Amino acid sequence: MENRVKLSVLGFSFNQTQSGAYGLVLAEENGVRRLMVIVGTPEAQSIAFKLQGTLPPRPLTHDLFVSLMHQLEIEMIDVEIYKYENGVFFSRMTISQYGKIAQIESRTSDAVSIALRMQAPIYTSESIMQDQAIVFDEKASSNNSITEEAKNRSDLDYSLLDIEELEARLRDAVAGEDYELASFLRDELNRKKNK
Repeated sequence: MENRVKLSVLGFSFNQTQSGAYGLVLAEENGVRRLMVIVGTPEAQSIAFKLQGTLPPRPLTHDLFVSLMHQLEIEMIDVEIYKYENGVFFSRMTISQYGKIAQIESRTSDAVSIALRMQAPIYTSESIMQDQAIVFDEKASSNNSITEEAKNRSDLDYSLLDIEELEARLRDAVAGEDYELASFLRDELNRKKNK
């Protein structure tokens, strides 16, 4: 069996090549490689809600799926991104119920969103990382004047939030004297209002 590489969800990057699509950045745990998965807007919003610790006004499909899993006492063991073909990543979720294990084919965006909610690990193969990952140059980024905390915040895609949510977060950031975050939120708010 090929070595598996554990991944964590780093955030989003803007995808200039496809309208209505976002680049989900998955980082190699304890490593410098990054895997970019293109996801649609609804899936990106669902993942962003979880990453930012925000509750949507109504449960999203992924929230419903997780509630159903909890009610039926289904445990998520892991998610594996096992294949890349014709520009598409293929994933499967491994679940367990009363000792019976099953694998379910899933879109990668759905699998990641559910794994985040179930606190399940995400893996891929070493060969996919070798073929598809990019190496993040930490030396180049350490010369950047932006603080590490601000850089991490900029990885989150605030464009997925609506104007009311951005205004609420901006008020909270100013009240908490977190002016770096406030500047990111202000800029995104201005972009939305000027559209």
